[in-house]
Amino acid sequence: MKDRVLIANRGEIAIRIMRACKELGLDYVIVYTDADQDSQHVHLAMEDQDGRKRAWRVASYTDPNDILAVADHTGCTAIHPGYGFFSEDYRFARRVTIRDRPLTFIGPNWEVIKSLGDKINTKRVANRLGIPTIPGTDGPIYNEMEAEEVATQLLDNQQQQKIKNPSILVKAAAGGGGMGIEEVFRIEQLRRVYRQVQNYAKRQFGDGGVLIEQCLRDYNHLEVQLVCSRHGERLHFGTRNCTIQSTGRQKRLEAAPGFDVSCFTYDFDAPKVLRQIVDYSLKLADHVNYDNVGTWEWIVARNGTPYLLEVNTRIQVENDVSARISYLHNKQPNLLREQIRLALGDTMGYDQKSIDFRGSSIELRLVAEDTNRGFAPWIGTISQFSFPQEDWAAVYTHVPFDRAYTIPSEYDPNLALVLVWGDDMTMAKNRARQFLDGTVIEGHNNHGEAIMTNIPYLRGNLERLLTF
Repeated sequence: MKDRVLIANRGEIAIRIMRACKELGLDYVIVYTDADQDSQHVHLAMEDQDGRKRAWRVASYTDPNDILAVADHTGCTAIHPGYGFFSEDYRFARRVTIRDRPLTFIGPNWEVIKSLGDKINTKRVANRLGIPTIPGTDGPIYNEMEAEEVATQLLDNQQQQKIKNPSILVKAAAGGGGMGIEEVFRIEQLRRVYRQVQNYAKRQFGDGGVLIEQCLRDYNHLEVQLVCSRHGERLHFGTRNCTIQSTGRQKRLEAAPGFDVSCFTYDFDAPKVLRQIVDYSLKLADHVNYDNVGTWEWIVARNGTPYLLEVNTRIQVENDVSARISYLHNKQPNLLREQIRLALGDTMGYDQKSIDFRGSSIELRLVAEDTNRGFAPWIGTISQFSFPQEDWAAVYTHVPFDRAYTIPSEYDPNLALVLVWGDDMTMAKNRARQFLDGTVIEGHNNHGEAIMTNIPYLRGNLERLLTF
């Protein structure tokens, strides 16, 4: 029997998974909430009937009982979490694979998700393997004197390295999403800030553990795209640069490869650093027996020093910006397709030498937001939505082209992902500008005010790509 995949996500990623399933000859089922009933992922699933119902309404994308009830009712054999929601929830991954009616979780095995989903554990393992991480503690501190000793050493090291305005970050160890973090510039501030963060951590997370790390400001945010199988095969699909982000650390512009000497004069051997972070990423993947797609996130300082930040044990929004500079048997690969078939037990069928890297690519995230007001979301109804049709561009969107669409207030107002590519970064940038100039997005909110998007922001930041 062929596998049937439950797509436990929404929007553009649900559509991309649907298409990947079709390419593999697999059946699929999607879920949707009331807020998403007008989304294109729902309409496409309803149109693709074959006499079989493929779209099922649920109360929430985050209710595991609802999701699994649909999977059982429709006879699904596998579940694809997409990104967000359940994609990095090891408890959910474990539950679906050990239940009475087990499903294949399309992602790494749950033990790997648990191990690498813990940033403290990831840092500790990386340090043991000699993989560079941000200087600081690799475990929570509960003692004020120990905290002061670590902080003093970190500040002294920065002064010896002649780093301008040296500082450290004091973090709640059990925190996340930017919560419970304070910056310290002088050792005299440490005890007061330590107590403040510790008390906050106890109140919010029930754990007073504190982490202390060097604060890095002048850096680029790079990623390494790995693809691995359950047969011990591991390879990479290059690097990408995700430095341009909103105030909430949400990416807006991404480019591949991770550095380009035509964009900036680096103070280091850029190709060598890219090779280093790829090798380090593969080393950690080998150590933990990583067995599906994954992204190793790095920050690289202006002097070229790389530091492992974290591992994302899922497909990422921007996976295709890496695929567009990768050529497998002379074709740009579909990494979602690779993810699905490898999770279902296939062998890779190729090795690293089979992959060629050519040209440059850029991803533009089109979002309904006011970038001049802290990237505040814009909510309203889109009346016109159209893009240039080019053979060097791809658009992924859940917004329909043939009817009005009201942006749900329940979710981020992401409208589309645009991929452009060219022979080099200059060509890719020029094509990105051309694409943005030809894009038409019209609409109004309840007050009759015209839609606001981040298109001017994207256009204005293209020259910042791959620079310090």
